[in-house]
Amino acid sequence: MLSSKPMRVTALTMGALLIATGCGSGGDSGGKKSELRLYNDKGAWKPFFQQMGVLSKQQTGLGVTPVGYTDEPTYTAFIKTSFRTKVKPDLFTWSTGGRLKEIVDQKQVSDTSAIWAEGVKNGDLSPSLQKYYTVGGKQYCVPLNTAYWGMFYNKKIFAKYGLKPPTSWDGLIKIADTLKAKGQVPFHHTSPTSLFSFAWFEQILAGTDPDLYDRLSTGQASYTDPGVVAAMERWKSMIQAGYFNTPGDKADPADHFKSGKAAMVLNGTWFNTSMTQRGLKQGEDYGFFFVPNANPALPKTSLVFESGPLCSLRKAPDTAASTKFLNWWVTPAAQEKWANTRGDVSGNPRVKVADPELDRVTKEAAKEERNRLVPRYFEAAPPPVLTEALSGFDGFLGKPDTYMKVLQDIQKVNAEYWKSHKAGS
Repeated sequence: MLSSKPMRVTALTMGALLIATGCGSGGDSGGKKSELRLYNDKGAWKPFFQQMGVLSKQQTGLGVTPVGYTDEPTYTAFIKTSFRTKVKPDLFTWSTGGRLKEIVDQKQVSDTSAIWAEGVKNGDLSPSLQKYYTVGGKQYCVPLNTAYWGMFYNKKIFAKYGLKPPTSWDGLIKIADTLKAKGQVPFHHTSPTSLFSFAWFEQILAGTDPDLYDRLSTGQASYTDPGVVAAMERWKSMIQAGYFNTPGDKADPADHFKSGKAAMVLNGTWFNTSMTQRGLKQGEDYGFFFVPNANPALPKTSLVFESGPLCSLRKAPDTAASTKFLNWWVTPAAQEKWANTRGDVSGNPRVKVADPELDRVTKEAAKEERNRLVPRYFEAAPPPVLTEALSGFDGFLGKPDTYMKVLQDIQKVNAEYWKSHKAGS
């Protein structure tokens, strides 16, 4: 999960960050650490990280102190600055795809190939996940979490208007029309910032032409391709039909969902944690369904998938301690606690999900004969393309008629990026 409130990171800001976080973080080079500092961009997960620290202390002798950020640009800037300073995290969260490759190419991340080899062998790690953590034939980091994207829906609102989860895209639009006619906002955009402005773009495009979606991420297609334009036009028509909350609304989607201001939220299964933190009960207050393809002719349902990494630096303060923790993290004992405390799925195939609704979701997602997994856009897009796209999509929400200019601007960055990178890799 990523959560962010954009902030300009100046030299003064970064200096203050280094002072504030420096104590106890990086002055233990080569020592035998018993307490690790886990830097993360998931500030709301602090109590869950703390619980894992207690369990880790009991089982491995290593405690964990979480250092959480709620501002993604500030967090990213800190981690990248740590590469060049003595203030280094023992452990840190990141993302796969282009952002992981970027720091691997800089030789900053610890190789976890041995952990993956053993984990796949004993069933603690899935071979289907391994490719997302592989750069140049080696593995880096381990899964912090896994998630499938779909639609959270308010069961009480659905019951009030006699609605059921749709089995087709047309059915989804019919639900939106029904809700709008009743004065109910059908959908809430997934973030009060631009961080998740890609959500409907990826859902519509992957559900229309997943091959084109994949080609975009490897430089083999243009953002002005007719198929991409058509996906944006579909999204535009939904915005102009009044299906979404007001652009620029800074409310947390979980709060709007709880209040009933929005009937549905497109998000990853990790959003379940936000719901349970607000006292909502899965199966009683809300449910979850996978979004049907926009193109009904596709042979499989396109399911957006993500897996967030937990990493250590190649030159961590105590590499042996960090590696020991990562080895423990992927075990059933650790993963059962991690997944079920948060109310989420686990990256360990051997872990049973306690929540019956989430258990149903994971079993449904695993049916390869029915579903095609596609990587989340945040990980699929190269970093500079992602930056341009997030800004462009965010502006598009308030000015949907600008969709072609948005695509052209993204394509300029896309073309420039692939000039110096091998397309298809």
